[in-house]
Amino acid sequence: MKLNQIPVRQMKGVSAQKEQELHAFGIHTIADLLDYFPFRYEDYRVRGLAETKSGEKGTVQGTIVGNPILQRYGRAKTRLTCKVAVDGILLTAVWFNRHFLQDQLTPSREIILTGKWEQQRLQLTVSSSEFPDSASARAGTLQPVYSVGGSITQSWIRKIIGLALQQYGAMMEEMLPVSLIDKYKLMPRREAVTRIHQPEDTTEGQAARRRLVYEELFLFQLKLQAYRSLNRKRMDGTAHVVDAESIRVFVRTLPFELTDSQKKVVNEILTDLRQPYCMNRLLQGDVGSGKTVVAAIALFAAVKAGFQGALMVPTEILAEQHLRSLQKLFAAAGLEVGLLTGSMGERKRRDVLAGLQMGLIDVIVGTHAIIQEGVNFRNLSLVVTDEQHRFGVNQRSILRRKGLNPDVLTMTATPIPRTLAITAFGDLDVSTLRERPQGRKPIKTYWVKHGMLDRVLGFIRREVDNGQQAYFICPLIEESEKLDVQNAIDLHIQIQQAFPDMRVGLLHGRLSASEKDETMGAFGRNEIHVLVATTVVEVGVDVPNATLMIVMDAERFGLSQLHQLRGRVGRGAHQSYCVLIADPKSETGRERMKVMTETEDGFEVARRDLELRGPGDFFGTKQSGVPDFKLADMAADFEVLEQAREDAAELTANADFWKEAAYARLREILKQDQLFQGDLLD
Repeated sequence: MKLNQIPVRQMKGVSAQKEQELHAFGIHTIADLLDYFPFRYEDYRVRGLAETKSGEKGTVQGTIVGNPILQRYGRAKTRLTCKVAVDGILLTAVWFNRHFLQDQLTPSREIILTGKWEQQRLQLTVSSSEFPDSASARAGTLQPVYSVGGSITQSWIRKIIGLALQQYGAMMEEMLPVSLIDKYKLMPRREAVTRIHQPEDTTEGQAARRRLVYEELFLFQLKLQAYRSLNRKRMDGTAHVVDAESIRVFVRTLPFELTDSQKKVVNEILTDLRQPYCMNRLLQGDVGSGKTVVAAIALFAAVKAGFQGALMVPTEILAEQHLRSLQKLFAAAGLEVGLLTGSMGERKRRDVLAGLQMGLIDVIVGTHAIIQEGVNFRNLSLVVTDEQHRFGVNQRSILRRKGLNPDVLTMTATPIPRTLAITAFGDLDVSTLRERPQGRKPIKTYWVKHGMLDRVLGFIRREVDNGQQAYFICPLIEESEKLDVQNAIDLHIQIQQAFPDMRVGLLHGRLSASEKDETMGAFGRNEIHVLVATTVVEVGVDVPNATLMIVMDAERFGLSQLHQLRGRVGRGAHQSYCVLIADPKSETGRERMKVMTETEDGFEVARRDLELRGPGDFFGTKQSGVPDFKLADMAADFEVLEQAREDAAELTANADFWKEAAYARLREILKQDQLFQGDLLD
């Protein structure tokens, strides 16, 4: 019987109540119990006072001098003090609410104390203590600390895991092939699991963690790489005949020179289009890095190969924006670009649907209206989705099914460190645009306090008088009893009163789609000078004449969100500015303001955001597909993650992996995974 088949209830000492509480921690079997790793260690290794910094926790050994003194105060509260000689220094040991120790503190007895050392007062506030002559002494050890709760205490979980290691340790199976263990000089699995729970010293604990982190990341990547490998075999795509010369001619008609980054990404996409299997590529680029042009070249290549392309975006404003951009780019090439949105008139809609079905429309741009019933293509071979995180998996898969397994290019302006993108979207190839197009000036970012609002209003006046426009962003739509932050409705009135000669617009999520479109259209035509809004403008809106982005209560926004908002300006030839108005009370809030004023690089912002928030918050919960690792930390272990991905890709691409006995355990793990059961996933 395998460890993942033995219920944890079989362990001596696990009652029915304890079993239920262990289930709450995800521990159902002996395998789960052994893989319930500590998140840190309590250091009970004895050090001298000289090695213990004042204000920090340490463990020392000394001799009790004199009798203890017990003081009672409040209701059932006690303070127990005793003089202890340590390294020739007479210190005062203090215990709170440990009156029962009084009789054990006898003069001349050796004692080991762990607690906070205050050098100036020669006092140690004791968190735990023991006597070397006691049978249960822990001194000299690193004690694991687990996530516990209810009746599950640290001492109980330590004891039960210790028993499980004794009783079942020999049954632990090796997961990794010998080739990888030798390649990285990793501990065998049985030793690593034992040592992570019961390390002799820090070095041993680190070596155990290194082995188990690699295993965790490797198994995750193995599933993704195996899925991709099998998917490519089972999903026949379209091998586009891409004429390199026609692509070069088209690129020469563009009104600007491609950056080196754009050229590299275009080559990656064109290579995929030529292959007989489906492209599944993520194109991520900072705001203003030129993703639309790359998508246009890909769509042009698909059309020139005799097929149709589709570009799906989350809003009608964006759809119309992309329509205008593509019509300009494709004008010289004579490509027909159509638009399909939910608010179109019936007659126009019928014409577009007929054009798609007969192949008269080469490229369709639209919202989710593209995936509705009755929308049929003649020969769709390339699907581009912009701001892909705004679409659910089901929506993307419906669009994919409208063609015969078309190639898929998903785009996002939310920069993610490359290695983390590989993890979050592990079944996709990742292309990254890092450079800004030529002629774009860096956006100057300032952080000011609320008391400087009058100066900010003066800044707005100067920009508008120069013919430019401004955004004013608020965290809330209307006033809240719970939150003392600026709201859009009140600020709109305030700005109107401050600038009676200006046209001030209001945009928020409660407006209807047509009201939003009307307001954004007016702002785009410079009929509105200042737009007061919530984060509705965060993604994709392109108004080159807007040069000033002001964010109220900026500490209430995440770093990546602030960076997205900043990206709404700086899209024209004029110098642009971002002003963050904030009085952050937390260290994290102050750090966010500091990062925003120090760098304009979205990937650096994303990296710092990850450090501040952690991967769970960074990606959002379930929708991202980012796993909740037991040990691995995607920010700290990114190099291991990259290596694990390379190893998994190399292994699954090798025919030997699918048949040799050395990899039988890994194949068994894959068969157990839901990813490989039933239908293919999107």
